Amino acid sequence: MRVLFVFPPSVSAILNILGTTSPPLGLAYLASSLEREGVNVKILDAQALNLSFEEIEREIRVWKPDVVGATGATPACFDALRALEIAKNYGAKTVVGGPHFSFTDVETLDNYPFVDFVVRGEGEETIVELIRALEGSGKVSEVLGLTYRDGESVRKNQDRPLIKNIDSIPFPAFHLLPMNKYTFGKYHYATAMTSRGCPYRCVFCASSKLFGKRWRGRSPENVADELEQLTENYRVRNIEFLDDTFTLDKERAEKICDEIIKRGLDIVWNCSSRVNTISRSLLEKMKRAGCTSIYYGVESGSQEILDRMKKGITLDQIVRAFKITKRVGMEIIGSFIIGFPGETINTIKKTISFAKFLKPDYAQFTICTPYPGTELFEIIENSDNMQLLTKDWSEYDALKPVFTINDTLYPSPLDLIKWVKKAYLNFYVSLSFLFQQLKKKRFIVWRKVLNAFKNYIKGNIR
Repeated sequence: MRVLFVFPPSVSAILNILGTTSPPLGLAYLASSLEREGVNVKILDAQALNLSFEEIEREIRVWKPDVVGATGATPACFDALRALEIAKNYGAKTVVGGPHFSFTDVETLDNYPFVDFVVRGEGEETIVELIRALEGSGKVSEVLGLTYRDGESVRKNQDRPLIKNIDSIPFPAFHLLPMNKYTFGKYHYATAMTSRGCPYRCVFCASSKLFGKRWRGRSPENVADELEQLTENYRVRNIEFLDDTFTLDKERAEKICDEIIKRGLDIVWNCSSRVNTISRSLLEKMKRAGCTSIYYGVESGSQEILDRMKKGITLDQIVRAFKITKRVGMEIIGSFIIGFPGETINTIKKTISFAKFLKPDYAQFTICTPYPGTELFEIIENSDNMQLLTKDWSEYDALKPVFTINDTLYPSPLDLIKWVKKAYLNFYVSLSFLFQQLKKKRFIVWRKVLNAFKNYIKGNIR
């Protein structure tokens, strides 16, 4: 059986600003799991290859896959669906998965008759069993983690238990991807995921529902083996770890660093962390192993808003983490959310002032967006004084308001847009930020940030 996975062309702010895109790691994991079972698999990364839907159609017509699978984040979900509609016109069975579709599975099958199956949550075992069932060696009705069309009805099988030993999952099928297309500056770039699951309760995040509240980490040796493969086979120098919290298990994080150092891997890398999971000794070890920057989810300069978010951190912890990270000599990307329920003009001003006080190397300001699967989405849907403004998922790009609150203190949708623009303007178009970039000889980066900001002001970036 031939299986084609499609990562569709989508509007991407990262691609527009930085001129690069990331490997579709989820599809690469599914492909390697199928290849291990002897299935003939192909991945078409239309975004990296700059392919149109017409070119995707030509590939489907020529290769004649039996099954076509696709994925897409919430704002890009319609692009994934368009690819599957093309595939259905050529008689293929169609499968969709990923975070968005895991939480909108029944809705997707109800509304889009050209979709046959939705793989929910972790898909490696589910996709293997589904293909076996389609080949005749199993029953679709017995595949855990699958929602599917059965005639005119939609059936939802039981959830699949999470994979306990994630070392057992084969490395992503990088050989099926255009690895030469993923570059950052003059270096080849790749992504990796060393753990799954999150024990924290942030109401704006669906990670713990998708991958479970029990954190599961790969062994340091297994992680280093994959990094070694990337450097030796694909000349990758830049790595981005996609873990929700790379430093959740500090001892394991240090051992990964030890393996990188011991093997002499010539890489630079970055990761995401929480301000309450780091120490100076850990950051120093990470820096020696090649970590150059760390992403912290600050989210707000108001403790009240942080508590409403169930973020589980304090303003003092944030300040301490930023001080330690700067002393170690690592760069910081700070994330800030504007417009969370309970927000006022005063708390927005606190967040902007806090961002300027913290002085991260880069700051990201987004409008609070309730993605399907998050506790926030459920709260708004079940609230009497909060309403979703749209379920056009393409609008859920974190740059546009998609809900409102019947509260005179809560900013209007137009005000939220204005305040996000003010936040970017206050942070980036400042003498302190310009001096910081010049000091680090990053004037080109500063110009790119300014150009991106100008495009955002004009409404050209989605």
